[in-house]
Order: sequence, then structure tokens, then C-alpha cells
Amino acid sequence: MDHFASEADAPSALETIERGLKSTRYRLDASKDDRPMLVVLHQENSTPGRVGQVLEAHGLKLDIRRPVLGQALPETLEGHRGAIVFGGPPSANDTDDYIRQELGWIDIPLKEDRPFLGICLGAQMLAKHLGADVAPHPEGYAEIGYYPLKATVNGRRFLPHWPDMVYQWHREGFELPRSAELLAEGDWYPNQAFRYGERAYGVQFHAELTLAMLHRWTTRGHERLALPGAQARKHHFHGRAIYDAPVRRWLDAFLTRVFGEPFEASG
Repeated sequence: MDHFASEADAPSALETIERGLKSTRYRLDASKDDRPMLVVLHQENSTPGRVGQVLEAHGLKLDIRRPVLGQALPETLEGHRGAIVFGGPPSANDTDDYIRQELGWIDIPLKEDRPFLGICLGAQMLAKHLGADVAPHPEGYAEIGYYPLKATVNGRRFLPHWPDMVYQWHREGFELPRSAELLAEGDWYPNQAFRYGERAYGVQFHAELTLAMLHRWTTRGHERLALPGAQARKHHFHGRAIYDAPVRRWLDAFLTRVFGEPFEASG
């Protein structure tokens, strides 16, 4: 009979998940698909930060569009490997034409079953497009700085290793869309990462943050550091020194999983 000799011999839930993931792995390789990644930004001087660095390190090219400047989004993603919609000052509830157009445009990657990632505002836009509410914290708290993150069981099935602390810069969150799968949760804003179907993902936190971005955000957005729940500027830099390495490793693995290709691992 196939059983464990004792409870101590039984594998942990994480070990079971990791064993299940060993048979199929993912690689992000531009030689297999040389189409560029569509990158959607919301300010003139915004950059894709470390997300762009990771993708370019894997050989991918970026097609950067800024709808706020009147740059159109493609009518199909057939010419792109996938799409990433980043964060920014607007709200998903804003009525600006470009915000409304972006919300409607999300239907393209969903209908074409193309890889899609929304980050912060991008995640909120995906959630809103799927019928979920986007709103401030009921007690007015903002997450600006480093805050705890906990992967769900489904999240660890998707990726076994998640960072315990992540960088945040937001004062709105989203409800979990119907039929979506929660991958990670937080304290003040419970829904931190989710998957919809097999190809669409949203994350509330900012793994794309570089040191230059940290300087820029805490300087130009210094007034937000006074919001309820926000952390003082010095704690942002202190947190980065402690927590950034696991975030960097997670981001590479996450982007590879979302935009890469599966292959059977040998041995």
C-alpha cells in the first residue's frame, strides 16, 4: 500500500507543489517568439522599470505606447507577444477618454487569449473591465511603502516562491472579479494578485520598482507620504535594502511563467 510511514514523513504542501511543478518548466526566449511586448504607460516620463529590464535581458523588444499622449493601442495583439498595462496617477474610475478606451481595449487580449498583465492601475483596470469594483480603502488607508504579502495555495501552485514584503504605491484597490483566482493577498487591501483564465493576470504591487524610480516617486509624490497608512520616506529606502532581492527573483520567475513557453524538464 502506498502511504507514508508517519506524519513526519509526509511532504509539506509546498514540497508537494514544487514536485508537481518540476515536470513542466517555462522559459522566456526571444528566439522562439520575436514579436515585441506591448507596454502601456500612463505618464510622459514613465518607464517600464525593472519589468522592462528583465524582458530585455531575455532578448525581448518593447513596443511602448502612451494613450495619455494620444498614442493608439493596436486593434489586435497578433503582432505582439503579449501586453503589460502599468500603473500611474489616474484611477480606473476616471472618465477621461483614454482611460475609458483602455478599459474597453482590454477586451482584445481577453478575446484573443493573449498573455496580459496589469500592474497596480493596470490590475484595477482589468478587475473593473471584468465587472469588479475599484474603490479606496473603507477606512481611508493608503499603502505607500513596503507591506506584507501572502501567497494563497493557488498562488503557490502557480509559483512556489513569493516575496514576503512588496512595494506599494496606491490608495485604491479592487474586488476579486467573478471566476478569477486569487494568487496573493494582503492585510489592508486583501486582493493583491489574481489570475483570470489562463492568460490574464493582475498584481497590485510594484515589483518593477528600480532605485531611480524610488527616488523619483518619493520626491515628486512626497505629499502622498502624509496619507493615512503611508510610510515615511526613509522607510522606503530601508525596506528596499532588506526586501528587494526576493522581489527581483520573483519578478523574473513570474514574467517567465506569464509570457514564457512551457517545456518538459528532463530528469
